[in-house]
Amino acid sequence: MSIPSAMSNPAASFEPHRRRLLGLAYRMLGSMADAEDAVQETYLRWHSVHRETVSDPRAFLMTTTTRLCLDMLTSARARREEYVGPWLPEPVLDTAALAPDSRTELAEDLSVALLLTLDRLSPLERAAFLLHDAFDFSFSEVAAALERTEAACRQLAARARAHVRATRPRGTAPPVRSGEVDAKHAQLMSAFVAATRSGDLDALTRLLANDVRVVTDGGGKVAAALSLIDGADRAAQFLIGAARKGWREDFILRFATINGLPGVIVDGPQGLVQTSAFEIEGDVVRALYVVRNPDKLRHLAR
Repeated sequence: MSIPSAMSNPAASFEPHRRRLLGLAYRMLGSMADAEDAVQETYLRWHSVHRETVSDPRAFLMTTTTRLCLDMLTSARARREEYVGPWLPEPVLDTAALAPDSRTELAEDLSVALLLTLDRLSPLERAAFLLHDAFDFSFSEVAAALERTEAACRQLAARARAHVRATRPRGTAPPVRSGEVDAKHAQLMSAFVAATRSGDLDALTRLLANDVRVVTDGGGKVAAALSLIDGADRAAQFLIGAARKGWREDFILRFATINGLPGVIVDGPQGLVQTSAFEIEGDVVRALYVVRNPDKLRHLAR
């Protein structure tokens, strides 16, 4: 049997699936670097497989990527036990490049809050939930990918779905695709930056929800809080103190959408210093996610 021309070229037949595979791997792993490694390994397996025997390339490639991610999560969890301070996913700016083909709210959502929720699920729960709810796999396809029964996969996805619904923030600005930060959010973040840099504790506190959460990820490589900071008073004091110690006049700030959230990127003479993603509800900040670990910012400088 001759291979159709499209299938005979491994690169040409793989490329239409790359965005979907990268989106799945990033959601599974929370790391662009690891996601790219998983997708590259999937491509190598696609290159070597007898492609004329593959009846459904999409299912084959998604299954391969899923299984690679499950294997990678085993070692990732071991590394996580040694991680210094809070862990945050690697920030992404171009969420459209990671979007599934579906247009559900969940498929569009790459917010830090959702990724942290996924990270608390078991690897199998995460895989079943993402394949079915975000990437439109049928439960028979999920069962084949995970080598479990359909009933087991339904239970895995149901548990994950209940957990996601219980922990997703309500009332915050909905996730948006890559683009400019809207004027209202830009104004709030400008006021936030001004109050932080000037040391205006009262002004900054007014911009924060009473139960605000500040999470900073330095990975033990740069200065960052070693635990979550909650409450407006504690958060405001921490943020002003951090600005006093770490702010430099040659830093440059720019607004961006980070994981679909309004955010601020800080650039220094040597490259990116940090990203800050804001979870905003009304006129106040409900959560702030700051990534300072240089290993997690490297891919943004490409």
